[in-house]
Amino acid sequence: MTQTPVQPAAWRQTVRRWRTRSQHFLPGAAELAGARRHPRRDLLAGVTVAVVALPLALAFGITSGLGARAGLVTAIVAGLMAAIFGGSNLQVSGPTGAMTVVLVPIVAQFGAESVLVVGLMAGLILVALGAAGAGRSMRYIPLPVVEGFTIGIAVIIALQQVPPALGVPSSGGKVLASALHAVTEWAGASATGSGHWAPPVVAVGVATTILLAARWRPAWPVSLVAVVVATALVSATGVDVATIGRIPSGLPRPSLPHVDVTQISPLILPAVAVAALAALESLLCATVADAMSVGERHDSDRELFGQGVANVVTPLFGGIPATAAIARTAVNVRAGARSRLAAITHSLVLLVVVVAFAPSVSAIPLAALAGVLLATATQMVEVSSTLALLRSTRGDAVVLAITATATVVFDLVTAVILGLIVAGAVALRQMAQSAHIDEVPLDHSDHDDEERSLLAEHIVAYRLDGPLFFGAAHKFLLELSEVGDVRVVILRMSRVATLDATGASVLADTVRRLEGRGVTVLLSGIRRDHTQVLAQLGVYDELAHEQHVFDSTPAAIAHARTHAARLAHEPHPTSATPTER
Repeated sequence: MTQTPVQPAAWRQTVRRWRTRSQHFLPGAAELAGARRHPRRDLLAGVTVAVVALPLALAFGITSGLGARAGLVTAIVAGLMAAIFGGSNLQVSGPTGAMTVVLVPIVAQFGAESVLVVGLMAGLILVALGAAGAGRSMRYIPLPVVEGFTIGIAVIIALQQVPPALGVPSSGGKVLASALHAVTEWAGASATGSGHWAPPVVAVGVATTILLAARWRPAWPVSLVAVVVATALVSATGVDVATIGRIPSGLPRPSLPHVDVTQISPLILPAVAVAALAALESLLCATVADAMSVGERHDSDRELFGQGVANVVTPLFGGIPATAAIARTAVNVRAGARSRLAAITHSLVLLVVVVAFAPSVSAIPLAALAGVLLATATQMVEVSSTLALLRSTRGDAVVLAITATATVVFDLVTAVILGLIVAGAVALRQMAQSAHIDEVPLDHSDHDDEERSLLAEHIVAYRLDGPLFFGAAHKFLLELSEVGDVRVVILRMSRVATLDATGASVLADTVRRLEGRGVTVLLSGIRRDHTQVLAQLGVYDELAHEQHVFDSTPAAIAHARTHAARLAHEPHPTSATPTER
């Protein structure tokens, strides 16, 4: 007696499937090979990004309420983890302005220590989202939303640089108000003779040099050279243009954040908000990085996983929640980065600077770094693609403008939500306009004699094209309910792309109205998935019971002729008065 082979247990198959899935999120030979192709360009790009990231990390750390050291730790640790495990070859991660806006109320309500717990929880959420494949939802964000978001971020980056470019301390708050305050303060000081022209000269000089060099010598590391030259000139002339100050040396040792179990529940919603912002900003940043480069395509699921790992590890060193940074990513791409080696180099350079060269770096003028970011903001806006979108359709132009404006006036999440709502409304309007009803010949030969014969029998067919959903249903009802001087109407449904509950309900109402006037309605070519919608609303069963549903139009024609012949000697229903209709 032979025994049936024992099949692998279900749990073993599950483990094998997850093991295969987990390998997708780990760095492999492809990343290593990419780092070997252009090491010189990646190393120079990484150094350039590190120079730009240094003052930003300090500022964002202070703004968050955890101090400059927390910002530096985040730039180093999160930047390294996201570069290794993330889904983009060009993206640079660290503390960002959008994230600090979310963190400030958390610190105020729950204390600075809670930020570390929130960051760790948000990291676990991001890891779960990546493992579940949630990153693929990014593909549904329309291009005008992405372009509008990019333009808005570019404007924010430029506005953020106004105070350091003018040598005026930032007033905090919204970037637009802070920039206006800086301009007013600098103009007032200049009018009284106490203003300084050195900071704007340095900022404009660095930005102009970068933009001109990017046009004629895009492969050169001009950003780094411009900053070094500006620093040397400032040091030689002795002009005070506001430096970044002393940098704390060394890094804290890894330690688990203090977690009070009773305080975890109130932190769940803040953690979800941080995770949502990190996911949204990182995926949008990755999309922008792809658009700025040639041939690059990020892995959305792996990017979420990588950001999750970064946010799980960073709090252990005292860092704040991190996300991909568009400004630093743009600098990375423009500096010639080709692989993850650039982002890794950026983190390692920051580590070396913090440990060994803090006093030397403290001499870098903020105005010079402001010039770098002003040039970066200018380069982020692709004028040709923006003009193409503005000229394409009025709806795309509106979506782009609203998203860009909301990014500057409100915040990132609000801007994207508004952009998606407006884009959805525009898409629904376009779909509703694309739905139409055409009177068509009833037989496949399309002979005029045959068609006239059928019309003489008071039989007419309408072909429904496009989606029949809530946006187009009312239009459908108005058009179809106006038919007259017919006894039988055949509705050809094979080209209906979409049928929702509203469309099905309006279809049923239209059929009842026509049949209430004595016009028989036949349906042909209903798709199987549409049949389910009609059946759920009771429309299909009612029509099928009367044998008014057919698989093909020829079968419906034959039935229509039989039915019309039987009614030939009855009073014509459409001869009723308007009141009777």
